[in-house]
Amino acid sequence: MRTTLVILALSVPFFLLTIWAIVSAAQREFASMGHKALWIIIASIPFIGFIPYFLIGFRLSKKPGDASPH
Repeated sequence: MRTTLVILALSVPFFLLTIWAIVSAAQREFASMGHKALWIIIASIPFIGFIPYFLIGFRLSKKPGDASPH
């Protein structure tokens, strides 16, 4: 029982961060649809995909409707 709780306590935050990265990538604008698809795929990698997305992909994107250049 205790092992199950430890696994859940470690897994749930990573799962939530992965979901957050996928949603963020889907909502943001990238240079092309191909780049957007690539970052959604990267963000979807379980447990670690959110790390490269938030370190690199998030900075390469912009908010929808944002007129500022990249």
